[in-house]
Amino acid sequence: MKQLLVFIRKEFYHVFRDRRTLLILFGLPMVQIILFGFALSSEVKNIGIAIQDNAHDIQSEQIISKIQSSPYFKMQKPVLNYKDVEKRFKEGSIKCAVIFPANFGEDLYHTDGAQIQIIADTSDPNTATILTNYLNAIITDYQQQLNPNIKPNYKIIPELRQLYNEEQNGSMNFIPGVIALIFMIVSTALTSVAVVREKEMGTMEILLVSPFKPVMVLIAKAIPYLVLSLINFIIILLLSIYLLDIEIRGSLILLFAESILFIITCLSLGLLISNITNSQQTAMLISMMGMMLPTLLLTGFMFPIENMPWIFRVVSHILPSRYYYDIVKSVMLKGLGFSYVWKETLILSGMAVVLLTLALKKFKIRLS
Repeated sequence: MKQLLVFIRKEFYHVFRDRRTLLILFGLPMVQIILFGFALSSEVKNIGIAIQDNAHDIQSEQIISKIQSSPYFKMQKPVLNYKDVEKRFKEGSIKCAVIFPANFGEDLYHTDGAQIQIIADTSDPNTATILTNYLNAIITDYQQQLNPNIKPNYKIIPELRQLYNEEQNGSMNFIPGVIALIFMIVSTALTSVAVVREKEMGTMEILLVSPFKPVMVLIAKAIPYLVLSLINFIIILLLSIYLLDIEIRGSLILLFAESILFIITCLSLGLLISNITNSQQTAMLISMMGMMLPTLLLTGFMFPIENMPWIFRVVSHILPSRYYYDIVKSVMLKGLGFSYVWKETLILSGMAVVLLTLALKKFKIRLS
């Protein structure tokens, strides 16, 4: 254990002394052009929506038909009660719900106006605003079709309710993505040069003839980045609470545990990259192009995944940051428990085990 602590201290010295960054001249611009040109759009499409039709009259069915034919929404199976609506939001299968009252058609023609309740998930305030605008436009268009020649005496009054982010604070959607991005930079990109740096400096021979086992070498190289990542995480949470006025609604213990799991996954990936490359430049290029940019663009952080072509949606499923981003939003912003994020947790755990196993197998105990 004393030898391990000495080695960990040496790795901390390496971290603080190495301030170099790699300027990517060709690879990064090409990836940006491909992603921004073909995969990404600020338009919102294929968003899950559920309908609770308590009226079952021709008017409600006509509006539902217009919503169903819209390319912006992907109709999910109908809901029967309000508890089912809340459950769907927690599961993440829908981002918007429309509820028709029992006497919708009668109120439309015989009272001052009929009401429709629109419920939106505003953990992403920009998407929620766009969705409600789409629905309001559909309802307005339906009213005009009822009587196109004269202004009708009756009207439909949408009643809007926003969940999780009533103030529409954009920082609530920004913070989870920043956390995932920082972990990727600190953990994956910097760890990716940990082993290959020893090869370039000519100190790998010393490690190989030392009594250290390969697993102990990798652990010693990973611990400094784990500590630094956790310090970054604490700083981000403090800034979020006291500077951005963001309320952490879920369990801090669960949030820390999930973050440690994600950091270990990133560290394992970084060590694997470091073991299969022969230069720091190559390792940094692979980690930055392969992880940092997809974290920005393919996790739902900046653009809705539902709006991307199918090939990019498939690629997003192999990114650890996508699952961690969903976990942070669910726990930190929605206040959900482990029962709602266990699938993402299981996937991250599997990724961590596979990547760490590959990193150990690829660690060469003999220099070629």
